[in-house]
Amino acid sequence: MPFNLLKKYNQLLELAALNPAQQKKSLQSIFDRDITNNPSFKFKQRQITPTPKDGEIKMSTLYTHLTTVIVDKVTRKREFDNDRAIRLHWVKCHVDENKKDNMLIFSVKEPEGNRTYIYDKDEKYVVVLEPLRAKDEYYLLTAYYVKGKDAKRDKFASKYKRRLNEVL
Repeated sequence: MPFNLLKKYNQLLELAALNPAQQKKSLQSIFDRDITNNPSFKFKQRQITPTPKDGEIKMSTLYTHLTTVIVDKVTRKREFDNDRAIRLHWVKCHVDENKKDNMLIFSVKEPEGNRTYIYDKDEKYVVVLEPLRAKDEYYLLTAYYVKGKDAKRDKFASKYKRRLNEVL
């Protein structure tokens, strides 16, 4: 399990040979290293905090968003998503803007509010932030591997066309 802590962008974490408890322990240690215990977890010098839920900010909610996917939109039931989990360590790389080439970094006005996207065109991976001007910080909403119909129709290229003049 500790070998996953050595993985760098764009390597994938090795989870298949681990049982669910070992997978969770491995993923939690990466999450804690990169996010929970990282006081300089910032994008564009603005602190990033987990998504608020009912007025509370919970790391467990963020961890869930980064390692699971909604399988039932009515009940909002989530299940483990291997494609998200094996890329968990990519979040920090993208937030730190370590990758410069073939990236789209932009903000868009969405029905839910403003969103800032960090989209890796090569790896089809996106980090979604919600900028908060009042607090001068971001909420980390989610990050995931773009696949299926979203990848085929290049969802983020169309969002990029609607981008705001500045990254919020």
